[in-house]
Amino acid sequence: MANRRPDPRGGRPRNIRPGQRGGTGRARQTAEEARPRPRFTNRAAILLVVFAVLVVSYASSMRAYLQQRLHIDDLHRQIAASQADIADAQREKRRWQDPAYVEQQARERFGWVLPGETAYQVLDANGNPLTRDDELTDPSTVAPPKPQAWWSKVYDSVDAADHPEKRIKPKPATKITPDPAP
Repeated sequence: MANRRPDPRGGRPRNIRPGQRGGTGRARQTAEEARPRPRFTNRAAILLVVFAVLVVSYASSMRAYLQQRLHIDDLHRQIAASQADIADAQREKRRWQDPAYVEQQARERFGWVLPGETAYQVLDANGNPLTRDDELTDPSTVAPPKPQAWWSKVYDSVDAADHPEKRIKPKPATKITPDPAP
């Protein structure tokens, strides 16, 4: 025990080598090897708590960041839509400054004609005026008529021969006369 120096104030000796504390180094190593080392230490628990706090704080910050990015993207879309609306309005304003366009709109919307022109209005089968909404359909989209069976044609002809309709043909008009005013 040459390397142990007594404390001048009394008590335990100071400046001892770690292997010499508490007895012989060999006996201490075998005691530590025999005892299993715990997997979850206090230091690991503190580290885990610090890591959890960091994850929670970064997750809330990330959520706020993502919400702000979505809001900014939405505002960019609104700005683009507003700019497109402004461009459409400016284009429409330029069109209305053209006298030919104004004349065309007056003819279409109000049915106005210039002096000396004759206006016509097309009527449907019921006598109602046709509008611009009425269009002819594409013949390819119309379903072809369902063919009639031969026996139904025979039955219809027998029924028509049995019950003839009285058809009175009107005389064709030879002269167009205006309606009398009420």
